[in-house]
Amino acid sequence: MNILITGAAGFIGSHTAERFHKLGYKVIGIDNFSPYYDINLKRINAEILIEKGIKILELDIRSSNLKDELPIEINYIIHFSSHPGISDTSTFEDYLTNNIIATQNLLNWSLSLKNKPYFINIATSSIYGLEATLTEDQAPLPASWYGVTKLAAEQLVFSYIRKNEIRGTSLRLYSVYGPRERPDKLYTKLLDCGINNKEFPLFEGSEKHLRSYTYVQDIIDGIISVIGKEELCNGEIFNLGTEEENTTAKGIQIVEELLGMKIKKKFLPPRQGDQLRTKANINKARKILNYNPTTKLRDGLQAQLNWYKESF
Repeated sequence: MNILITGAAGFIGSHTAERFHKLGYKVIGIDNFSPYYDINLKRINAEILIEKGIKILELDIRSSNLKDELPIEINYIIHFSSHPGISDTSTFEDYLTNNIIATQNLLNWSLSLKNKPYFINIATSSIYGLEATLTEDQAPLPASWYGVTKLAAEQLVFSYIRKNEIRGTSLRLYSVYGPRERPDKLYTKLLDCGINNKEFPLFEGSEKHLRSYTYVQDIIDGIISVIGKEELCNGEIFNLGTEEENTTAKGIQIVEELLGMKIKKKFLPPRQGDQLRTKANINKARKILNYNPTTKLRDGLQAQLNWYKESF
């Protein structure tokens, strides 16, 4: 079975490629090595995959001629590739082209294939808006360019599913952390600041934010659980994340305890569009996918600390 993974050199994409390869699938990864954060970190992820025998293609699906670059025998597409998060240095065009245009181009390519691959779209809890506590059938209320464009990308995929032109599903991920987490994300930045004696930038009020911090391998368990249940999942949306909520303050406390030190903080004005609460409602995923995330926050952060010390 052949699996194409977009954004394969990124945080979650690289772990997913690794796991599917270990399970015996032939994995082809593509990534445009965007400069959103240090490209060298993505190169390191890509080298890890290449050493395991996973093929990585450097392609920009916004503009590349995919028919000339990609194989025609693909059973599954797992679409991670996107412009992530909330960033003052990102423009609306960054989100528009990476999240919507790229998804449409990937769909166009998949529709050109004789045997249409099953399309697993990777979405985000940011689709729900400032209070991401909803079930999959409740109306989303995105409050950031990221959330808006990821919702649009998801609906692009579903427009073709509704017309029976492809089969697929969408997975909305909640506050993923773990080894290889992006340097701009909470826990990698905390570890960097603590270990290297830097000030951690903390947005005012964010220490009270509640999050379903979900360990990356628990997320991959959910993605894998779609395989073999394609008909049950076709046209469906699933939340993937832990039901356990922790405040940002609690996460900071655990990192400080693991490091055995207090981390210096620099307080910044509140960030517009930042989610106040994410709590994954996974009743549907439990019922249909038998999804059951088990990693406790402290255990996952210990694994992330071990990775950071080995990598930097």
